Amino acid sequence: MSAIEDLCRTMARLREPGGCPWDQEQNHATLVRCLIDEVSELIDTIDRHDLPHMREELGDVLIQIVFHARLAEEAGHFNFEDVARDINDKLVRRHPHVFGDGKLDTSDQVIAQWEVIKAGEKKNGPAKSGVFKHLPPKLPALMFAEAVWKQIQKDQLPAEKSVDGAQVHALSRYLTSESLGRMLFELTAAAREKGLDAEGALRQHATQVMRDVEQRVQAAPA
Repeated sequence: MSAIEDLCRTMARLREPGGCPWDQEQNHATLVRCLIDEVSELIDTIDRHDLPHMREELGDVLIQIVFHARLAEEAGHFNFEDVARDINDKLVRRHPHVFGDGKLDTSDQVIAQWEVIKAGEKKNGPAKSGVFKHLPPKLPALMFAEAVWKQIQKDQLPAEKSVDGAQVHALSRYLTSESLGRMLFELTAAAREKGLDAEGALRQHATQVMRDVEQRVQAAPA
């Protein structure tokens, strides 16, 4: 049995009845913060050229992938084998100059070819729609909230009263960089004391605002 098979079996055991209570309580959403933390710690080891600890942090990132795959498997969607197979197929498909008959000599040529193949795949895949379709991929919660509000302002989208532009403007009159930093820190600390996830709460609210705006746009008369 391979090491990755051992790891998948260990993850399954943690999730099974009689396993670990914490692991059994988790879902895809609750694990987002863990994934962000683990990736950040891995990046730190890379920045410090700390290879011994990089090995450990790579393992911590890997278990997050195994964890999400296990949750998906339990729900009947896909498993770790599917994830590994998909990414392997993608690598082969996007490197025809290695696994096919083509030949490229420079990194620039490789990148250009990669983008062409990727664009073709996206064209044949599900199309993103809606007023927020150009929003960047998953961002940290604060950047995500800023991007949502920026689009609401730019396109004058119909947001609910809780994010009314006049109220936001009135509040901004009293803000400075120092007071904003203090307020954000104190709110984060208060959330910690309450056992709440500030990152997750902001992401959830910004996502709900985005969905509400989408519904209002769709419901508006043409």
